[in-house]
Amino acid sequence: MDKYYYVVTQLPMLFFDRESYMTTEFFLREAEKWLSPADFQCLVQARYNSITLTVKSPRLLQAYVDHENAFRQDIAAWRKAQREGLDYKLETIPTAMVKDGNPLEIEKNLLAFRWKLIEELEIDHHFDLEFLILYFYKLQILETLALYNKEKGLEIFKSISKVNI
Repeated sequence: MDKYYYVVTQLPMLFFDRESYMTTEFFLREAEKWLSPADFQCLVQARYNSITLTVKSPRLLQAYVDHENAFRQDIAAWRKAQREGLDYKLETIPTAMVKDGNPLEIEKNLLAFRWKLIEELEIDHHFDLEFLILYFYKLQILETLALYNKEKGLEIFKSISKVNI
């Protein structure tokens, strides 16, 4: 894998549930300037919530997708057991993460869980494509969290539910 010192050193630090001035679009525009075409294609197709890969990908990306699949299958099995009144112990996450709180809190908990996994995967990656992919995942999570803004949501709801007489 190529080393991408310049692009990585230009990136701001990201923190869970804190706004970032960098958008995914801006990040991709900058990354395209420095990455090889094959690496850029790999980066573009990387999605933190994807369960499939469409191009040849680094092992790290495949490992993340495998984890995402296991994570989703585990939650699906737990939900099915809940509907059928059966006991099921989640293997990939603590049960309280999906059981306690309202749907928004649960979704934020699941995003925080993914964020923690991404940070663990970052440990051995600093200036390579894998680091950029993990950074891109974090940006996507931050953009998802930004969608959960109560004031903006209420404003949008009011604008689409307004009745013109």
